[in-house]
Amino acid sequence: MITIGVTGGVGAGKSEILRHLAEHYNSRILMSDNAAKDLEKPGGPLYEPLVSLLESEESAAGSTEPLLMPDKEINKAEMARRIFADAGLLKKINELVHPAVNRYILDEIERERKAGEKEFFVLESALLLENGYDKILDSMWYIYCNESVRAQRLKASRGYSDEKIRSIMSKQVSEEQFRKVCDVVIDNSGELEGKDGALAQVDAAIERIRSQFS
Repeated sequence: MITIGVTGGVGAGKSEILRHLAEHYNSRILMSDNAAKDLEKPGGPLYEPLVSLLESEESAAGSTEPLLMPDKEINKAEMARRIFADAGLLKKINELVHPAVNRYILDEIERERKAGEKEFFVLESALLLENGYDKILDSMWYIYCNESVRAQRLKASRGYSDEKIRSIMSKQVSEEQFRKVCDVVIDNSGELEGKDGALAQVDAAIERIRSQFS
């Protein structure tokens, strides 16, 4: 089984690349954000520790919304409000969540490897570089898209303002850093289809990787 990491800036169009890999190749797709959400559900290993942190007196100060929904799920909007109002709480939550998600990802890679049913394990995360996955994955893919196109996509799909887009982009890893670490660069600034489109680049990258690891 070949392991691939897919990363890139917000609005780069990673979802379309992942969809293509899922539909046309024998792949297990794992998105780290979804893994975190699963671990944070009632009964998950992160649920009780997260609730305890978020219900502390300091964190709850000034709250007007309940932390828990009627079904006991964590109210993500209220969670975000409490986290970003308190840098200390954000640090504690990151120290709790990131190691748990990393353990889950490594366990899933090992489980799929032992099952021997998939040709590819594809991990998508905005934090692949920060978490050192370039050292354990066979191939690192950077989904590139120029900033103006990314901004247009974010306005159209999420209704983000120019100010919010600039703020988000300013906090993300630079293009230079992505290109330095990733061995595959998919340019998704233009059309998906066509001989020079992003999906054709994906197909070509898969063939190169197959040859490399055959």
